Amino acid sequence: MTRSLKKGPYVYWKLPKKIAGKTPGKTDPIKTWARASQISPDMVGFTFAVHTGKVFVDVFVTEEM
Repeated sequence: MTRSLKKGPYVYWKLPKKIAGKTPGKTDPIKTWARASQISPDMVGFTFAVHTGKVFVDVFVTEEM
């Protein structure tokens, strides 16, 4: 089931703060435990280290996502 349009997309509130002031592609992976967060357009070009419960997996955000 998808999220309602009235509520808007779910973006974890700490992620925009973590990418503020950084340039895409030139930073280390940004660690996060927020797997349910959706990708916003300003996250394109960043690499996130997403925790799977055991290890961190690097995810590079592209335009197609």
